[in-house]
Amino acid sequence: PLPEAQLDRFALKLIVDYPSTSEELEILDRMARTGPAPIVRQVARMADILAARKQVDTVTIDPRLKRYIVALVEASRRPAENNVPELEGLLMIGASPRATITLALCSRARAWMEGRDYVVPGDIKAVAHIVLRHRVVPNFEAEAEGITADDLVTRLLEGVPVP
Repeated sequence: PLPEAQLDRFALKLIVDYPSTSEELEILDRMARTGPAPIVRQVARMADILAARKQVDTVTIDPRLKRYIVALVEASRRPAENNVPELEGLLMIGASPRATITLALCSRARAWMEGRDYVVPGDIKAVAHIVLRHRVVPNFEAEAEGITADDLVTRLLEGVPVP
């Protein structure tokens, strides 16, 4: 396990579970061979990636949604002061300013992938767990009650009002 300060440097934390039965059968069919390795083909060029990044930078976030992003992060630090008093005493560590930046960037990227040039609250909510789950750390009491970081993020999303 990495210290929280090092975990915070990772933009996202995806949870990759074991494959389903059908997926594992497909893996078996494709990979259980002694022949040559599968041919890998390029799916994007660096220029394509850089162009996409420039396009994501053009996606706008309404100032009210920027305040919503900041409110979510602040609520992870001081829940009682930010509409989520039920989280008081359950958080050992709240999200950092890096979380604020990453929530905004990922929300913009999601909006772009959805074909929009503006962020909606659903974009923020859609990326909140992958951005915050490794930045919001439950304390001993929360863990004793079986409350996970994902549960805390869900409660933040439920408690902080959407503009």
